[in-house]
Amino acid sequence: MGLFDFFKKNKKDVHQGLEKTRKHFWQRVQQMLTAKRTIDQEVLDNLEEILILSDIGIATTEKILKVLKKKAFQKGYQSVEDLLGYLREAMLSIFLEKGRLYDEQVWTAIEVRPYVILVVGVNGVGKTTTIGKLAYQFHQAGNRVLLAAADTFRAAAVEQLRIWAQRSSAAFVEKGQGADPAAVAYSAVEKALKENYDVVIIDTAGRLHNKSHLMRQLGKIHRVIKKQIPEAPHEVLLVLDASTGQNALRQAQEFMQVTNVSAIALTKLDGTAKGGVVLAICDQLGIPVKYIGIGEQITDLQLFNPYDFVDALLKPTPATPA
Repeated sequence: MGLFDFFKKNKKDVHQGLEKTRKHFWQRVQQMLTAKRTIDQEVLDNLEEILILSDIGIATTEKILKVLKKKAFQKGYQSVEDLLGYLREAMLSIFLEKGRLYDEQVWTAIEVRPYVILVVGVNGVGKTTTIGKLAYQFHQAGNRVLLAAADTFRAAAVEQLRIWAQRSSAAFVEKGQGADPAAVAYSAVEKALKENYDVVIIDTAGRLHNKSHLMRQLGKIHRVIKKQIPEAPHEVLLVLDASTGQNALRQAQEFMQVTNVSAIALTKLDGTAKGGVVLAICDQLGIPVKYIGIGEQITDLQLFNPYDFVDALLKPTPATPA
């Protein structure tokens, strides 16, 4: 089984995972469409408000409305389905702009071993849990996985990652609280090369209150990894909490100042009505959301698919039987 094939095989229904966001969004759209049957300025103003309240953000909302108005002008508007169709196309245009934000063929065809992932993010966003879920799913796909506890600032971080290593049947490298994070990363990559591990996932500290220190620390980790594998890390994965809405976008901007983030894992989508922030992140940052967390189970982390996401967002919630 390929490196990422397991995600496809064990895919939870995104519609279920986005239930809170969909209800929040769809109820407002439905109320608007009940009163209006043509696209006029009032409809556009109301839709703008709905999109912004869904944490899509002002700048991204303006882009969506621009595409929607162009589609409506070109094709005409005769029904609710027309409007939703144009909205779907407009949202997808954000993800697919220049083809740079979503390419499943690239994501699922990685053959480099060991594949080194450096994971960054502030405390509390679900970073350790995301690492554990990744490790589990990679292991289930037949890969040998190694976790490295390079967040040595907090003893709890090391212990939490140790527990996830046990749960996911991954090997574990740590040097204890207060150790040099770069030394942990070096030892992990060294072990992976000697013992033929397929995936190395390195946890890091996320103390944004001291960005200069974090920058030096991440820079040193990068350097010691590259001494052994020049093209590594192959991925710098930033973990963000979807329930923080626009704050997640600001966190991402902060981390982009201290490291070259290549992909984002957005957690806790199932527990928030702020799932629209996915659009804002992709649009404003130009970095792909690669993984989404839509549940508490160990298998509830999956590759992000913009088509599934937009369809789940715009599909009305079925009525509850009487």
